[in-house]
Amino acid sequence: MDFIANFAGYVIPFVVVLTIIVFVHELGHYSVARRCGVKVEVFSIGFGPELFGWYDKHGTRWKVSAVPLGGYVKFFGDADATSSADNGAVATMTEAEKKVSFHHKTLGQRAAIVFAGPAINFIFAILVYAALFSLVGQPFTPPVVGDVVQGSAAENAGLRAGDRILSADGTGIQRFEELRSYVALRAETPIALRVLRDGSEIGVTVVPLRVDVPDGAGGTQKLGQIGIRTTGIDFVRHDPLTATVQAVRETWQVVANTFTYLGRIINGKESGDQLSGPLGIAKMSGDVAKSSWLGLVSLMATLSVAIGLINLFPVPMLDGGHLLFYGIEAVRGRPLGERAQEYGFRIGFALVMSLFVFATWNDLNRLPIFNFLTGLFS
Repeated sequence: MDFIANFAGYVIPFVVVLTIIVFVHELGHYSVARRCGVKVEVFSIGFGPELFGWYDKHGTRWKVSAVPLGGYVKFFGDADATSSADNGAVATMTEAEKKVSFHHKTLGQRAAIVFAGPAINFIFAILVYAALFSLVGQPFTPPVVGDVVQGSAAENAGLRAGDRILSADGTGIQRFEELRSYVALRAETPIALRVLRDGSEIGVTVVPLRVDVPDGAGGTQKLGQIGIRTTGIDFVRHDPLTATVQAVRETWQVVANTFTYLGRIINGKESGDQLSGPLGIAKMSGDVAKSSWLGLVSLMATLSVAIGLINLFPVPMLDGGHLLFYGIEAVRGRPLGERAQEYGFRIGFALVMSLFVFATWNDLNRLPIFNFLTGLFS
């Protein structure tokens, strides 16, 4: 019974969060497709065998499938869940069928349908953040140095108690939380700070140290730290307009941090061992759910941004890959050939599966998974 309870404590929050995010993403595709007159044959949450489902009045099969690691909408004229064309069926369609076929819509309509999925993930995240910041409050600790850790990067840079951090590398800092996030991804990289001290603005250069920090999933991650403390964490409730502005800033920060991390991997300043797969996200979801449902809601918003962003990567099979093909079609005046698209989707599938395996391997090494499984039985 303890095993079942522990297992459910991780799986249920993960499945709930992922299901909501996937539903929102696919609803974006579905809604714009319907507005463009496309017939939607299937709206699936999950992959694999169908567990249960129903037909709506438009003939769409809404279903929940056995593997809760994604979802898809299948349009009329699609060969499969990746929205690749069923060329045989497309070539023999009647005029009436062409009017509701995804592949007979204009280039602009097809691009809008594809882009709508990631776009609604960003919108959903902004709405969730805004609601949290209005109803509960936003972590809003002033970026003022309360104490400097002895021997830290901050001490070496000459930072003092009472200093207010105004900006980092030209990026305005409103909250200590923003500074911490900015520093975490720039270990061993000089950061130019603008600091307000005794009424005067001065410049300080600090080089964050690389420190092992608990990752909340049973392991550690190496992050940059400069070694300052604040007097505590404050929560500030905003009016709806301010909450929305701060929600946009929060969403943009997730996007910017993602690109910063990927850029540092490419130039060799970071390793890819901090990437998490389903196991890591499940562990994180369970741990956050145990401490606070509000934290789980916030995590859901962050994951929604991440999924929207990943889907925009120009990798065939993802939404961004389709948009890349449409961009090429716009330049050439005609679509890529069938063989080129087929090879593109094969390469995209290989890239996505390689990333999945790599991230899962990271999870197995970082949790560590064997201790995690042992904990489920305890």
